[in-house]
Amino acid sequence: AGTMDYANLPTPPVCVADFCLIPIGTPTASVSNEVAAVQRLMKASGLEYSMHSAGTTVEGNWDAVMKLIGQAHTLVHQNGVVRIQSDIRVGTRTDKKQHFSEKVTKVESILAADGKVEGRVVVVQPEESKKVENVVKPAAEESKEVEPVKESKPEEQRQPLTPATNQGTWASMFRK
Repeated sequence: AGTMDYANLPTPPVCVADFCLIPIGTPTASVSNEVAAVQRLMKASGLEYSMHSAGTTVEGNWDAVMKLIGQAHTLVHQNGVVRIQSDIRVGTRTDKKQHFSEKVTKVESILAADGKVEGRVVVVQPEESKKVENVVKPAAEESKEVEPVKESKPEEQRQPLTPATNQGTWASMFRK
């Protein structure tokens, strides 16, 4: 068995990355200014990208995509945010080239064949649209009543949280 030259192992030629930068410690809950700054950077990069409600999808050469995500961090830091947490999901494939929008188009065509969806927007009845718009709802014949979640133990039977009973729970993370 030969030895692998890990130092010279190349990165994949193309990737699709979905990322979300989460500024921490900002004075308000709104991050729209930070998102706008990152979107300007995406546009200037020349890479294919698409913003969505929970982040941005970007496609291109692996090294260019990773550099761009790093530059997004630097940009947001330069705009006064001292701490950022990011979620990044990266996909690669070697069997064929497929643009990220093709994946969405494929699923939309399957749904359109069902006769329930027109493009990305579902027609919602006016009385339903007062609360939520553009939500895919099941067809009437497929909708089922959802039963309420049943309590596993009545209130009086629940064991109180004490240092011994909350070991390994979320509550234990906040103990001093």
